[in-house]
Amino acid sequence: AKIVLTRNPAESYVSWKIAQATGQWKLTNVKRRKDSQIEFDAKEFEEHVSRLQMFQVFLMNRLQVTGQTAFYVDYEDLQDVEVMNGLARFLGSEERLEKLDESLKKQNPSALSEKVSNYDAMERSISGLDMFNLSRTPNFEPRRGPAVPGFVTGAHASLLYMPMRAGPEAEVLEWLAGLDGVPVDTLPTQMSQKGLRQWMRRNTGHRSFTVLRHPVARAHAAFCTRILPRGPGTFAEIRKTLRNFYKLPIPGDQPGENYDVAAHRAAFVAFLEFLRANLNGQTSIRVDAHWATQAAALQGMAQFTLPDLIIREEEMGPALDRLAREMGYRKAEPPKAAAADGPHALKDIYDAEIEALAAQVYQRDYLLFGFEAWG
Repeated sequence: AKIVLTRNPAESYVSWKIAQATGQWKLTNVKRRKDSQIEFDAKEFEEHVSRLQMFQVFLMNRLQVTGQTAFYVDYEDLQDVEVMNGLARFLGSEERLEKLDESLKKQNPSALSEKVSNYDAMERSISGLDMFNLSRTPNFEPRRGPAVPGFVTGAHASLLYMPMRAGPEAEVLEWLAGLDGVPVDTLPTQMSQKGLRQWMRRNTGHRSFTVLRHPVARAHAAFCTRILPRGPGTFAEIRKTLRNFYKLPIPGDQPGENYDVAAHRAAFVAFLEFLRANLNGQTSIRVDAHWATQAAALQGMAQFTLPDLIIREEEMGPALDRLAREMGYRKAEPPKAAAADGPHALKDIYDAEIEALAAQVYQRDYLLFGFEAWG
């Protein structure tokens, strides 16, 4: 059985601060009560509330996923014998209380204004908090798993690469293979979680990393490699649906001579419009890892482990060189820059409209990672 204790965050914060100041965490004899005023710290309180909210959301999600319910008890409910007897029923107990235990005393029964020395500052600070989360970026994107089979380790180097799909994967894998002078296709991958944990135990001091790509460039890479062409590795069924149902202006076969820069720009803009609906859960097509938000991908990875190092593509050279040196590779070749995606490069079609549309589609990534305009 799960019992969730709750309390007004402002009152719990002040009570916690007073207990810290007095060293008194429980009161059974009023004569021994210690009194103290505390000074309100706005930053500390905001962190306190944020931790509470995150924990409450976590609890609710886990209860939903596992098909359970909990008995919620607020601080004031502790003074209600009927609520406590309701808790007994919830626990399956036949026993009932005639009255509550009166040995415990409320330590700080006075108003908050009497317990906080800078109460005016507290009022001003709390009035500025977004209690209803009005500034939250809506997110209807499905949760992702850790995708462990896609992780790649060094041949001998104690490095774990956690790829971000539609990022500079080929370039990073070539760099990783080059550390030990082996072909890329011999790098260990397709491991289970158990197998990867065993690798971690064998490789004490291992480091893990991933590489972020700008959302505009990443969406363009996904479009040029998975949707626009036909052949191995492309998404034929999704391509067909995008052409026939979502009316993406892409050729029925491989792009030919008539597929010029203007046609490519129109097709990519239409793809971004589709992604906006797709990431908002408004299409029947899966949110594929190649165009899911990088924030969702990282949250998925965190179910197994978070990367030690999150690198931006434009900083990949010096960051990977530093990482190689830390692992004992003093003469590592720098990673190659990713080639422009074809048949037409992003720089040939990019403009303010594409940037604004991508910023709407990937607003979580722009917000959480601080991406600026591409280029």
